[in-house]
Amino acid sequence: MTDEGSTASSVRLHLSFPEELVDRPLVYEIVKGFDVVPNIRRADVEADSAWVILELAGSRDQLAGAIRYLEDLGCVVNTMEGDVVEG
Repeated sequence: MTDEGSTASSVRLHLSFPEELVDRPLVYEIVKGFDVVPNIRRADVEADSAWVILELAGSRDQLAGAIRYLEDLGCVVNTMEGDVVEG
């Protein structure tokens, strides 16, 4: 029997970072803190703001923890669907 929280899953996110978080290594922090596997699909980083389209893989609990962590820091996190590499 598999625990519901440990089932492998993935999610595609659009993250928006406020100016005070632009220089912070947030992808590294969630990898180390929540043991998720990142795949950066697209990003734009400026001096005063940034956004990243990020695929994360891990258990549902790991993904939920990583998303909650980013939101608690002040990131805007939106779930995405479809392929974002084209265009």
